[in-house]
Amino acid sequence: STTHTHSPPSSILPQSSLCLHPTPAFIAPAYLSLYSVLASTIPSTSNNIMSDHIDKKQKTEEATSDSYDTLLASITKRCEAVGQSHILAHLSDDESSITKDDKLSFLQSIHDIPLEKLSDYLNGALEEEEKLKNFDPTNVKEEDAIEPFSGETASTTTCDASQLAALKEAHSIGIKAAANGQVAALLLAGGQGTRLGYDGPKGMYDIGLPSKKTLFEFMAERIKKLGLLSGKGERAIPFYIMTSPLNHKATVEYFAKHDDFGIDVSFFPQGTLPALTPEGKMILETPTSLAVAPDGNGGIYPALVKHGILDDMKSKGIKYIHAFGVDNALVKPADPTFIGYCIQSNADCGNKVLWKSSPDEKVGVVATRGGKPCIVEYSDISKDMSELKDDDGRLVFGAGNICNHYYTLDFMENVIVPNLGNMYHVARKKIPYHDNDKKETVKPTCNNGIKLESFIFDVFPLSKNMAVLDVARVEEFAPVKNPPGTASDSPDTARELFSNVAKEWLKKAGAKLTGDVDSDMCEIGPMTSYNGEGLEGMKGKEIECPFSI
Repeated sequence: STTHTHSPPSSILPQSSLCLHPTPAFIAPAYLSLYSVLASTIPSTSNNIMSDHIDKKQKTEEATSDSYDTLLASITKRCEAVGQSHILAHLSDDESSITKDDKLSFLQSIHDIPLEKLSDYLNGALEEEEKLKNFDPTNVKEEDAIEPFSGETASTTTCDASQLAALKEAHSIGIKAAANGQVAALLLAGGQGTRLGYDGPKGMYDIGLPSKKTLFEFMAERIKKLGLLSGKGERAIPFYIMTSPLNHKATVEYFAKHDDFGIDVSFFPQGTLPALTPEGKMILETPTSLAVAPDGNGGIYPALVKHGILDDMKSKGIKYIHAFGVDNALVKPADPTFIGYCIQSNADCGNKVLWKSSPDEKVGVVATRGGKPCIVEYSDISKDMSELKDDDGRLVFGAGNICNHYYTLDFMENVIVPNLGNMYHVARKKIPYHDNDKKETVKPTCNNGIKLESFIFDVFPLSKNMAVLDVARVEEFAPVKNPPGTASDSPDTARELFSNVAKEWLKKAGAKLTGDVDSDMCEIGPMTSYNGEGLEGMKGKEIECPFSI
């Protein structure tokens, strides 16, 4: 069944627990105002009822006080042990302007922060930053040597008949896995549409096609269609969506408004970590709130555990997971060819890539470092390495990363989760902070703090058998990152790419295109075709462009 996460008011929950069932001891404050309302609406003649409600209110207040004192003692002890007690300075009794509820809410927001690990996270990230600062791609130690990826690779763009036959078989394997209820789609959707000029979750953005469908809707309908193709119905493939604290509520409400588009959807929020000074001290944004930031798309791993998603997958019999980002209008969720290829290769982890079009294309690539698979940033590869080509004339370091990954549940649960460790990186930012003298929040003009973030591909070195599938850029990659009117990676370029795919499908089906054949308003909806199949009825027909089928 569909899992919606209707959260209690944020003032009574830890910031990182928006999807969890609230701890009973923390519920009490939410009912104080309710009791007040009830009391005010009861007739004055009902003295016994009124008295009963007053007694309940008093007991609630006593419980709240007990919860506060207990939590304060616990948090104080933890903060003192790790040198972070400065954040509690405003909770003293002389700060009368701060209500008890605000204090309790603040303590609850600290409760789930891994205070005991922050120092290790920061030190590891700073060590990596220093190492990268001094990195010279022409002078690398043997244990850090960057080599071409040597694992399993295949390409949907190949002309090799045997490889194409293997990929056709892989597609059948992927469809069978979906039919057996073993496949899940996992979406990273924590981003906002700010850069697009849109005030809302990026997944709710409409790139301007005739149907006016959003990115979310295209993905949901592709999942629904694939379930139908598997023969097991619209809800055959569960869809897990990682939101952020900023857009979680809006995302859940959007799907609810559309009845989840008829598929099995679950939502969970990405985690956050407190911003730190260079010395490792947590930063207060207000007297009762910490400056926090999302922990990067690599935060998906601890979030999957914290919110019970891995357990839910296990209970449903999921074995294979396809993870991808929200900002690709042509993404194929739960792609049976990719999943089948990874199963076929006995891979624990897989990466769908686009081969670089030129040596200077600024994108991270799949490689090996110290004999382990990884993503290497373009800046870490020397000019000679970036220009190196194989016997077929393809760039050796050309497997461009597009945030499109495969995992077995076993790998996720038994390898990634136990080894998360120190996978954080430094991002130096301007962090708003509370100025105690001015009694206000100050927005600095230069970087004053550190945000810790991790990347989803940080776990690749843990893989024992990684597989890479190269796909056609024009068929599977339409990024939506920049504002309308931008020359690349914009809604306009994505719409054009989407339209070109629709036109190519019709041509391959034997249709003849007429009208404005260069139109970028041509669309074949996912419920009509997932990947060009089912269009045999178009053979010999004239289709006038633009069109929406």
